[in-house]
Amino acid sequence: MSLKNELTIALNDAMKNNDKDAKRNIRLLLSNIKNLEIDKKAAIDENEIIAILHKEIKMRNETIEGAKQSNRQDIIEESLTDIKFIEQFLPIGLSEEDLRLLIKNTIAEMGATSLKEMGSVMKFVIPKVAGKASNNQVSQIVKEYLQN
Repeated sequence: MSLKNELTIALNDAMKNNDKDAKRNIRLLLSNIKNLEIDKKAAIDENEIIAILHKEIKMRNETIEGAKQSNRQDIIEESLTDIKFIEQFLPIGLSEEDLRLLIKNTIAEMGATSLKEMGSVMKFVIPKVAGKASNNQVSQIVKEYLQN
């Protein structure tokens, strides 16, 4: 079943159960998916939907950072709940060990040796990861390996 269908079914369940938080999150996700489809004038694939989910999680993490500075525990708790909810729709991620191995092998295959080649390495690693790790996490590990 496609991720978009899973979200639609989850929205129907949330409406039946009157789960306001779930309805809010799913409607936002489906809205973002629909907006991207309108922009592209075509249906989007699973990887693009996964990218939307990661983007929403990233936005919630940024909200948490701002809320910590303002000492707003209510916003922090709501954002953490949202993140946990959104993560249930993501595919099972790569372990950090597997991700490091994949990146290390890709760097070795390419013969990359400096940070100047980070963009090239990222172009090869991101499709291999395919939503199983955040781009930010991949970027940090690539940078770590290329700096050494």
